[in-house]
Amino acid sequence: MLLQLIYLVASVTFIIGLKFLGNPATARKGNLIAAFGMTIAIFGTIFLYTDVDGNHLKNLPFIFGGLVVGTVVGWFAAKKVQMTAMPEMVSLFNGMGGACAMLISVIEFQHIQHNPAAASSLGHLIIIILGMIIGSISFSGSIVAWGKLSGNFKDHSFGMQQVINIGLLLVILVLGYMAASTQEPLWFYLVLSLALLYGVLFVMPIGGADMPVVISLLNSFTGVAAAFGGFLYDNKVMLVGGILVGSAGTLLTIVMCNAMNRSLLNVLIGNFGGGAAASGEARSVTGSVKEVSTSDAAILMKYAKKVVIVPGYGLAVAQAQHVVHELEHLLESEGVVVKYAIHPVAGRMPGHMNVLLAESNVSYDKLVEMEEINPEFTTTDVVLVVGANDVVNPAAKTDPASPIYGMPILDVENAQHVIVNKRSMKAGYAGIENELFFRPKTSMLFGDAKKALTDLVSEIKSLG
Repeated sequence: MLLQLIYLVASVTFIIGLKFLGNPATARKGNLIAAFGMTIAIFGTIFLYTDVDGNHLKNLPFIFGGLVVGTVVGWFAAKKVQMTAMPEMVSLFNGMGGACAMLISVIEFQHIQHNPAAASSLGHLIIIILGMIIGSISFSGSIVAWGKLSGNFKDHSFGMQQVINIGLLLVILVLGYMAASTQEPLWFYLVLSLALLYGVLFVMPIGGADMPVVISLLNSFTGVAAAFGGFLYDNKVMLVGGILVGSAGTLLTIVMCNAMNRSLLNVLIGNFGGGAAASGEARSVTGSVKEVSTSDAAILMKYAKKVVIVPGYGLAVAQAQHVVHELEHLLESEGVVVKYAIHPVAGRMPGHMNVLLAESNVSYDKLVEMEEINPEFTTTDVVLVVGANDVVNPAAKTDPASPIYGMPILDVENAQHVIVNKRSMKAGYAGIENELFFRPKTSMLFGDAKKALTDLVSEIKSLG
């Protein structure tokens, strides 16, 4: 009875924590609340759980050894990771969750094999197989996503890959049913191997710009697989946690797709940001690019009434979040209103820019989402785009042949002046020229974001 009460409390903390995660100002508190619920659920299970014969958990030294090792590794990994590497860490940790769900199914299947008295219904075996399939896909897919985000793996596709993937998935489902109905280990481990292979083939061809969607989708897979584990063990807190993760990941995936004005199917087969998009069916951009000096940019921003900063992945790569916060403070001391425009898919994972700027203590109320900031660009004197590309490309609204056509963008071109900081004129993930760079109101400030912003801060200070 006490254990069930602990599970109920833990489930409530998960729900509250998830609610708090919806707002940057309360996200840290929500994380701590959910972590507390998970902690009491873990220790409640260790000390209070009993099986049908009244036996408590065994092998406690191994259990606590695993807890200690996992806690130490996770703690130091999270403390040492750079914010630019946060997306790949999220993918790696999510993969570990998928691996756990996979191993639960493997252990339960072996338990049935070694204990004839533990005969299970077909429905129970199907849950085991589905948990194993989804967990395996989440594990191997997340590892590939980690490798691509960290630069260790490249986008790779071959002819008929999507057809082969669909055929492989159908084979996995058919063999999975055979494994459940016959309880034959050969079929079970064949399905396990094919599911791991499918996870690799599933993620490998997807382009870098679609990584936020892929991470959200794989996260939902892990949640669903964990929910199956909750069914297997009749564990309410595991079931609730899995459902919450699965549903939240699914909803976030839908939000990401809407932010790109694309269907999930198009994301999975469109290879946006990879080889297909780079073929360049979009119309050519003509005109000249105007470069701005640091001193001219400093004068524009110092004497502006309102400045909007648009952060992108280039800001994260350059580790320039602290410098941009310093620039914000400096401009505000001059009486300038400063805000940050946040596009839903800027960066390499959902909320990447929010997390990055939070690290430098940027006030949450200055982070304005796309729908709210777009009407304000007409009253903005200067927009400073730092390392963003496709999310500010007007081709999304003007060029039906563009691979990003229809994607909601930040309407920075409506501002009085636009300053774009980039290393070079290299295209973004979509592989197309950015029309914004050739607009009369746009000036390019070339160079590494951290150095360019540092120079900009120094120049504004020198103006007195």
